[in-house]
Amino acid sequence: MFVDHVKVFVKGGDGGDGMVSFRREKYIANGGPSGGDGGKGADVIFIVDEGLRTLMDFRYQRHFKADRGEHGQSKNMHGRSGKHMIVKVPPGTVVKDAETETIIADLVEHGQQAVIARGGRGGRGNSRFVTPQNTAPELSEKGEPGVSKDIVLELKVLADVGLVGFPSVGKSTLLSVVSSAKPKIADYHFTTLVPNLGMIETDDHRTFVMADLPGLIEGAHEGIGLGHQFLRHIERTRVIVHVIDMSGLEGREPFEDYQTINKELEQYNMRLTERPQIIVANKMDMPDAQENLEIFKEALGDEEIQVFPISALTRTGLDPLLYAILDLLETTPEFPMLTDADEEEASNSVLYKHETTGPDFIISRDDDGAFMLSGYTLERLFQMTDFNFDQSVRKFSRQMRGMGIDEALRERGAKNGDIVRIMSYEFEFLE
Repeated sequence: MFVDHVKVFVKGGDGGDGMVSFRREKYIANGGPSGGDGGKGADVIFIVDEGLRTLMDFRYQRHFKADRGEHGQSKNMHGRSGKHMIVKVPPGTVVKDAETETIIADLVEHGQQAVIARGGRGGRGNSRFVTPQNTAPELSEKGEPGVSKDIVLELKVLADVGLVGFPSVGKSTLLSVVSSAKPKIADYHFTTLVPNLGMIETDDHRTFVMADLPGLIEGAHEGIGLGHQFLRHIERTRVIVHVIDMSGLEGREPFEDYQTINKELEQYNMRLTERPQIIVANKMDMPDAQENLEIFKEALGDEEIQVFPISALTRTGLDPLLYAILDLLETTPEFPMLTDADEEEASNSVLYKHETTGPDFIISRDDDGAFMLSGYTLERLFQMTDFNFDQSVRKFSRQMRGMGIDEALRERGAKNGDIVRIMSYEFEFLE
């Protein structure tokens, strides 16, 4: 089964907890705090494996959770960091945030990798909090939670040339005669259900990859027919080869076919209009094909697009077409999937991106009148606080006060004794 679109959940490993410990040995007086730090949580890293061709494996595993770091130990022994989770994906995989639809990574080359979900840092042990005023702190941090998110994986086949056109215009037949690919060929619409790739080599030993995409019909960009499922694959191609049935046996006008398909490409993605096109007038061995070709060229007018009459069935006119495609490829740059802002950050190793976290805290009211506190920074500090120790509780209170939460609650009308909730925990607001 060819799978090219899937939604999965990823979570970086949580950091290990820091430890509260004191050194007590027979001949060492006043040993002092000796709690070690927790280890860093593991990252979820996607890496390209050229041996994969679909996202089929993600149909059976949709949750990827990396290992957490080990907890700190006594005698200032730090916990071991978690082992990174490596997830293999096929070349051409685009990783998007499911909520914002922003591109996290565009993975195209074998061995290219990207950190998709970062692991949390380890919490600090009590030996980190020694001060002249507090030489024996009973204070440590819990590990930072790892980043968790829903992501969407889209596979966009890596091909230099994409064949587009209505169903049954001869795209699969053309691919089968110019390459060693063996797509299914039959005399009914939508024979091609998945993209087919073929490697083509000409007599002068130049090569390129051609993709036969399922047939488009009018309204494909809105989800009509099968073509909408595979329009994304045309985004990676550098040259579009527009195959047209010049015989007119289907009862359609060739030039109307040409306009309809181009309109679908434009409405799906405006950047597709930047791709150079070559028109293939197929089925020239059929009656009326030559007459239809003359009418088509007249309707095309002054558009500077090359038109190649061929017959894929009788294999005539193929060599000039292939050489023209190669010549066009040599002068056509690649079209990156990332936005202009992302292109500067893309690399062949790890893709690091600044993660927007929103405001430090947000105040809202629950149905029962309680004040609800949320926000990335506040929740992170809360989850890293060990409430088993009074010093940790006081530290968290100072952090909230420093963020301005106390004053913001008063402005919202909070009074002595009101309930304040953070995640699933409740506190009383005290003046």
